[in-house]
Amino acid sequence: DHGRPRRRYVQVRRFSLKYALSQAFQGLWRNGVMSFASIAVLMSCLVVIGGFALIVLNINLNLNSLGNLNQIVVFVNEDMTEEDIVAVGEKIASLDNVDTVERITKDEALRQLKAQAGDKQDAYDYITDENNPLVDEFVISYSDPAKVVDLDYALKHMDGIAKVNNRLDLASQLESFRSGVLMIFVWFLAVLIIVTVFIIVNTIKLSVYSRRHEITVMRYVGATGMFIAAPFILEGIIIGIFSAILSYFLEWYAYYYVEQKISSDLQMISFVGFSEVSGYVLGGFIALGILTGIVGSLLSLRKYLKA
Repeated sequence: DHGRPRRRYVQVRRFSLKYALSQAFQGLWRNGVMSFASIAVLMSCLVVIGGFALIVLNINLNLNSLGNLNQIVVFVNEDMTEEDIVAVGEKIASLDNVDTVERITKDEALRQLKAQAGDKQDAYDYITDENNPLVDEFVISYSDPAKVVDLDYALKHMDGIAKVNNRLDLASQLESFRSGVLMIFVWFLAVLIIVTVFIIVNTIKLSVYSRRHEITVMRYVGATGMFIAAPFILEGIIIGIFSAILSYFLEWYAYYYVEQKISSDLQMISFVGFSEVSGYVLGGFIALGILTGIVGSLLSLRKYLKA
């Protein structure tokens, strides 16, 4: 036995979630400053992303509250009989690009006018069904904005129609505004995610560097790539989840503050209740946080995961 070389057996630890989590938390604590920077940057990124998403959502809500911009209102001649008005409605419904046609009689229009006046509706008390100066109207909804000019032309040249009101200019302006907000949102999203991934990559790299000798030994004794990478991937996931939770509460507070501030000054603006979208916000934050953490971790570990 003395002449035989002594064999060394090295026991390689199997993958353990408990072990990986403990190593991940140790790495976060060991690189506290960079971990804090990663959480702060990712949190800022998520809050901005959530803010822009909520802005777009509220823009859509207020566009719809304007009375559906894809509508045209036509007023019939005041001297028309009931049969003539019905015939005009049928003719409108047969036009191309018309989805729905809703008739509003002059009596209904008067009631709507008084309801919109609110506390000042007494000013219209002198108007009765007998001396009602309003006329019947048709509210037309269309589906293809590209063909609305042709529809508008056909309506203006139809017998029995006195006036045509559309919101093409307003719709175009609001659509341009919405497109601009979406464009800014996309650019902010891209820039902030790149910055966040960069910070997380450097945070994980510090953890990897501090354990580089241990990683080298584990590779030599046959540890799998998953065993080596798991603590660092979990480190990135923890950063993402922690940032997402903090971002959610910060987003909730900021949204509530802005909603209360604007609602008191501009009561005509409507807001989506945060409770209606809170699940989507939290789920989106967690998904983005975890994805960003995983990507940052894998980029940091490329050299050590190569076969």
